[in-house]
Formats: sequence, C-alpha cells, structure tokens
Amino acid sequence: MKTFALRCLPLLALLTAGCAELPPSTTPKSLPGGHPDHVIGYLQPDRIPDSRAFLPAPPTPDSAAFAADEDAYRRTRSLRDTPRWTLAHADANLGFPQAVGAFSCALGQTISAQETPHIAALLSRLRADVALTGASAKKHFQRQRPYLAHGDTSCTPEEKHKADSFPSSHSAIGWAWALMLAELAPERRDRLLKRGLAFGDSRVICGVHWQSDVDAGRLVGAAAVSLLHAEPEFVRQMRFAAKEIRAPQTGQAPTPDCAAELRTLEISPR
Repeated sequence: MKTFALRCLPLLALLTAGCAELPPSTTPKSLPGGHPDHVIGYLQPDRIPDSRAFLPAPPTPDSAAFAADEDAYRRTRSLRDTPRWTLAHADANLGFPQAVGAFSCALGQTISAQETPHIAALLSRLRADVALTGASAKKHFQRQRPYLAHGDTSCTPEEKHKADSFPSSHSAIGWAWALMLAELAPERRDRLLKRGLAFGDSRVICGVHWQSDVDAGRLVGAAAVSLLHAEPEFVRQMRFAAKEIRAPQTGQAPTPDCAAELRTLEISPR
C-alpha cells in the first residue's frame, strides 16, 4: 500500500497543479500597427470613461481660475535650472522601461520589468487606460500650452507640443500610478501619493501644462482607476504584483539618489 501511494504522488501533483492560479502575462500586447510602447490596457473600449462628459471646461481667460493658472506659471519659472526642474524633465519621460522607475524611491524598492514584472505590466497597461480616458476632452478643448502662450521654452525643448493641454495626460497617469501602488503597498501610501502629486506638479514646472490642466488630469486618473477592480485580468495581475512588494524592514533604498529626490520634492511649486 505504501509503495502504491508513493507511485501515485507524481500523478497527484500533476492533477493538483491545475488548481494553482496561473499568472497573467507580464508582456502587454502592443496596439496593432502602433508603436511597441503603445499597449492594450485592461478596460474594454465601451468601458473607457468619457472625460468630455465629466470634466468641466478649462478656465476662460477672464476668470479667477485662469488668473490662478497664470500665477502658478509665473511662480514656477523661478525653478528653471534647479534640481526640481531636472526632476520635472525626468518625469516627462513616459516611455518604457524608463518610466516605471519614477516611483521606485517612493515604493522603497526598484521597479523594473526584471525585478517586478507584474508591477511593471500594471503601470504600462494602466497608462494606456488613462490616456484613452482623457483623449476625448483633449481633442475637444484644444487648449494652448502655457509656454507657447507666453512665447517661452519648456523643460523638454526636444518635444513638439500641440494645442491639447487640457487635461494633462502625464498628471492623470502619475496619479493613477500612485493610487494603484498605494493599494499594493499601504505602508508606503503617503510617500507614493506625495510622489503622484509631484509627478503632476512637474508638468506646471515644465511649463507644458496649466495648473487647472493638472487638476483635471488627476480626476481623469482617478476615474480610470475606479473602474479597474471590475476587470478580472487587472485584479489577477494585482494579486501577483502584491507578491513582488518587499517588506519595509528588508527593503533597501533603490538608489543612493533617493535621499536627494526626497529633498527635491520638498520644493513646492505652490
């Protein structure tokens, strides 16, 4: 009987292996005919929120809100060529794999396709969902960028911007990333949310978005995230991503530059 049981163990292992949850892919599918960096998100097309329907219109030139936009633009010009300007330039890069590292210091561990493949996949696919959420308002309002309105330069002179300033996609994506990561690592929540806010502030500092663009962008990011927990593939990827989070007591600062980043984030553009 004992010999029979031992012989059956390999078969039992094969039969029960199917009960374990298979991990979702960590290689997001690219859009047909598009740039390899443009991937398919989690939300089906009919589930994408219509930002034109829920966002207010951008401030009119004679409004107090636009005066506040102008004031924020003027005040942030003093940050040109400072460490905060340098960070804003880095935050402008939404390309992968570089972009996934923007929240590494806030998370307390390196985020990369190699070390945290499920977290990296979440960031990539969530970016796609958020960008689509804001697209209808961008196309409709056609707001001019602040640095162009002032005949100035931005922190990313290599980029050629068009009149699609409202809402800010970068701010929307950064805030959505912060919300998602804060859910995965609640013990790092405050740092992650602070980094998410700073990611949006970087767009004002760069001169490529008005403050009201950034505020609207955060609404767009939150709108997309609010729907994702009804998407089974997102929920499954979150479960596997949670296993990649290191315990705070064992995690080391991802890079020696994290202390410098923290000091730089204390520079408020407000």
